Amino acid sequence: MTENKEMLEVNTKKTWDEALESESWVAPLIDIYETTDDYFLTAQMPGVSKDDVKIKLEDGHLVIMGRIDFSIALNRKFVLKETETGNFYRRFKISDSIDEQKIDAKLENGLLNVKLPKHDRIKPKTIEIK
Repeated sequence: MTENKEMLEVNTKKTWDEALESESWVAPLIDIYETTDDYFLTAQMPGVSKDDVKIKLEDGHLVIMGRIDFSIALNRKFVLKETETGNFYRRFKISDSIDEQKIDAKLENGLLNVKLPKHDRIKPKTIEIK
């Protein structure tokens, strides 16, 4: 138990980059769908609070990270455990059809919803016949 407490104390002080190197990370379950105007990405991130989510654009990729509270996970006495314990991390290549300036995200009830608007230039257009 002392080892777990030491691990928790170290984990709470780490930056995102330090955590990437030393903490456990798992891929969240993802759904992606599109409409005429937007792409939508939904990531399942149970146990992650709004303050512990980081979304960034990096080298043409959308990076999603969410950190859990390891103190809760380590102190549970599981009767059945089918899920992996760890922070969440996924990286997606995004095309230049996404308007990066208008990306929007919100976290509700453990679901991260990211709206990726399409550039106007790729949206279908109806041409009026004269």
